[in-house]
Amino acid sequence: MAAVNQIATPKSVFSILPTAWFDALSTKFARYRLYRETYNELCELSGRDLADLGLNRSMIKRVAYQAAYENN
Repeated sequence: MAAVNQIATPKSVFSILPTAWFDALSTKFARYRLYRETYNELCELSGRDLADLGLNRSMIKRVAYQAAYENN
């Protein structure tokens, strides 16, 4: 009987897991949405506008990634 009590997990752990999973999923979705918005906006700029920002076309993916995932 003692072994059963030690193995069983409290019900509060199971009530927290769905909310933590949903929070992680919503955070990932928000970051991805920020990445796509940044990427699309930079792609719409002309080469001259990108040069004014100090960027070129090959840097767009990296800049969008940094904006969404590395600047937390």
